Amino acid sequence: MLTPAAPRNRRPHGRLSYVVGASGPPLSERTVCDWLDAAVAALPDRTACVFREQAVRLTWAALHDQSDALAVGLACLGLVNGDRIGIWSPNRVEWLLAQYATARVGVILVNVNPAYRVAELEYVLDRVGAKGIITAAAFKSSDYLAMLTTVRPKLATLVGCTGMGLEPTPGMRNFADVVADVSAAEVAAVRVASSALSAFAAINIQFTSGITGNPKRRNPHPSQRGQQHYFLGSAMGLRAANSLAIPVPLYYCFSTVVSSLACAVTVATMVFPSEGFKPLATLQAVAAERCAYLHGAPTMFINELDHPEFAQFDLSSLRGGIMTGSPCPVAVMQRINEQMDMTEVTIAYGMTETSPVSFQSSIDDPLDKRVTTVGRILPHLEVKLVDAEGSTVPVGTPGDLWTRGYSLMQGYWGERLQTPESVTEGWMHTRDLAALDQGGYCNIVGRVKDMLIRGGETVYPRETK
Repeated sequence: MLTPAAPRNRRPHGRLSYVVGASGPPLSERTVCDWLDAAVAALPDRTACVFREQAVRLTWAALHDQSDALAVGLACLGLVNGDRIGIWSPNRVEWLLAQYATARVGVILVNVNPAYRVAELEYVLDRVGAKGIITAAAFKSSDYLAMLTTVRPKLATLVGCTGMGLEPTPGMRNFADVVADVSAAEVAAVRVASSALSAFAAINIQFTSGITGNPKRRNPHPSQRGQQHYFLGSAMGLRAANSLAIPVPLYYCFSTVVSSLACAVTVATMVFPSEGFKPLATLQAVAAERCAYLHGAPTMFINELDHPEFAQFDLSSLRGGIMTGSPCPVAVMQRINEQMDMTEVTIAYGMTETSPVSFQSSIDDPLDKRVTTVGRILPHLEVKLVDAEGSTVPVGTPGDLWTRGYSLMQGYWGERLQTPESVTEGWMHTRDLAALDQGGYCNIVGRVKDMLIRGGETVYPRETK
């Protein structure tokens, strides 16, 4: 259960754009599965997750047992602490089970974008040295099983592929087969062994697009720690009695951290409306499951608001949620507040490399701050805004946002030479242009590469529109 987070409204130091988050509550040494164990101990029979398109509902006890059975199954297939396995799937229960199962045995889960084609899939699996992959059969127009025939020989040392809910696929083990015949003694042994895992061990690799056209490999989640999930859940007011609608793809850091793991920390219920984002399915899920919170990017909320059947749904259960991914227009936030009854929406800012949030508004912040800024810095983090020479700029002056703290990634997987380019002395160079006000609220102006120099005067992106 959450206790209120310490105040985090740290103001800039003097007149310079430098802020430090609150020093409390202290950082936890709990691993992801420690949080899962605690959720089960607190409310074992509370619904943990609902996957409406699959008609699957699991309690926290069931999620705990099934993910740990999968952990045993993966270990029996030969996966050990530090190995990598891919997950190529839309929002399905198997994804969530894999997230906790791999964390239990220290295997690093590699998020594979459901939209990838063969070349991107092969690139990702090769670069991280994946021993296997957990895959859906297909998604939308993508035939995953057909595309996997190209890369399957490279995974021959471990057949970790599964046909989710389908008949056995030649050369693959079905998901159910991997967890079949797992004994209670084996599960107990895995749980005991997991207690030796370090809270600082890497558990997830996520990819984003690079300037070369190939995905950049990242190790954004620095450790097994669930600390940021605690702060995020606290800031938006999430509690055990609540349900959170999650239409965001699970392969995104937003969904895996801000949504999924925040629910484990708060023992709230995760509701996945559909395998991929569908505005109608999201509205149906919120109404049917009486969700108190909803996550999404501004475009998702706009699509929901503009759906022709929007007025037919009772959304009175909604209170708030988190919006991130791009700036939210003031008019959109006003519509969300008024038409969706979401008066406690918070805005979050960050990047994959920072696991992912550095700034977040609070439900107690004035509306104008929640629509014109990305809030204030989270606890135990530092941010400064610098000019081209690396000097901290005055308050109110835009600068390159640098951040550091416990949430910073360990580095780009297998690319040691690239890491120093974006991280120096622990500072992550986001390349986002931002400005801080006297209250410590942050406003994202644009990207450093978009900044122009006209007649010796700096012109920022928003000023060119």
